[in-house]
Amino acid sequence: MPAKPIVAVFRHPLSLFGMWLSAVSALLFLIFFFADLFSLFSNPYLGIVFFLVLPGIFVFGLLLMPLGVYRRRRRERLGRPLAQWPRIDLNEPWQRTVAFFVFAATAVNIVVLSLAAYRGIEYMDSVGFCGQVCHSVMHPEFTAYQNGPHARVACVQCHIGPGAPWFVRSKLSGTRQVFAVVLNTYPRPIPSPVTNLRPARETCEECHWPEKFTGDKIVTFHDVADDEANTETTTTMRVHVGGGSEKYGTATGIHWHMAPSTRIRYWTTDPKRQTIAKVTVEGPHGQTREYRAPGVSDAQLSGVAPRQMDCMDCHNRPSHPFTATAEAAVDEAIGLERVDKGLPFIRRQMVAALKQKYQTQDAAAEAIARSLREFYRGQYAQQYQGFEPKLNEAIGIAQNLYRRNVFPTMNVSWGTYANNIGHTDFPGCFRCHDENHSTKDGKTIPQDCELCHQMLEGAR
Repeated sequence: MPAKPIVAVFRHPLSLFGMWLSAVSALLFLIFFFADLFSLFSNPYLGIVFFLVLPGIFVFGLLLMPLGVYRRRRRERLGRPLAQWPRIDLNEPWQRTVAFFVFAATAVNIVVLSLAAYRGIEYMDSVGFCGQVCHSVMHPEFTAYQNGPHARVACVQCHIGPGAPWFVRSKLSGTRQVFAVVLNTYPRPIPSPVTNLRPARETCEECHWPEKFTGDKIVTFHDVADDEANTETTTTMRVHVGGGSEKYGTATGIHWHMAPSTRIRYWTTDPKRQTIAKVTVEGPHGQTREYRAPGVSDAQLSGVAPRQMDCMDCHNRPSHPFTATAEAAVDEAIGLERVDKGLPFIRRQMVAALKQKYQTQDAAAEAIARSLREFYRGQYAQQYQGFEPKLNEAIGIAQNLYRRNVFPTMNVSWGTYANNIGHTDFPGCFRCHDENHSTKDGKTIPQDCELCHQMLEGAR
């Protein structure tokens, strides 16, 4: 008996192979989809395979089927008379079977493609995809994110957000980044600040309201000396966080900069935004003041677009913080009693070990442990056995501080990324509050310490 026309058309090897690819990939995808639904796996690399690669294979199989149909029909035209279009008569049992199969397969295909598209997009928006897929590239930022105050906020909530425009923009940017990774042309370190980041009004201010008065905040700083006793000095200050709006009256404190009644814009020719050439301040009644750094002319600012100041100009590392110096990292660990300052010279030795250059983080871990142990074995041989438990704890802390802040393969070290909060390690507030930016009539942006904080104990 001759083969039925519709069945015969699909006898081409390409069509059969396409049907097999689609069927197998669809089955594997559905199995993995339900496994993921019940949290039976957590490896981000598996997500790439099952939510990006498998749907691609599925679609490729679907495309092979009509290609096989075309090639078989072409062979028929070349070798024998054209096959007649099949007569569709659902009274025929075999045609009803074929029709049912086609409709059922189409429905399954639609379901599979819909699930694949949904899970693929959802997976690409996950923290695991953002931070772990391009592991070497994003290792510093992902490590900082995990240790930062926004570790429970998904990456896409700040970097993409709702709406089609930002989604499309982020995917186009992501495509460029994929090519940079594949071609090994990505910058080391990743440049900061991110120029296409969503406005703070759409991200930070979904949770934080600068116009809401938040009062003052008490902050304590720890400074440890390099002497044998690791002498510690604490400085406590009252930080005038402030805030306000027209509803609550005049804005005060640091958050005055972000009050709705105030509009601050600045011009900078520095891609890192650390050198500010010009500042304009617009008040609630339309009055405007313009401040310029010494020697800045209109010609120097031609072609420079102004930026309206928002949260990110001071809180520029809100989700990816790095410690600026090894000294600050060790002082904080000692101040929090994570390192026993009863170990002689522990602050000095930890800082010295952390500031050395190493090829990899693993090499650094070995060298830090060796350096600290050799010092105490040599200088405190008799007490070494008693020091050892506390010394092992200090070594572990030092290794973690290095892994948290230094990434040799990405050229990220202490101080690579500026932090604009305060003015201890980077210019920060002093980018504008330096008494040098002045108006034409000689008024300057003040550098008065009491504007932002009040010392309660000691000095810093």
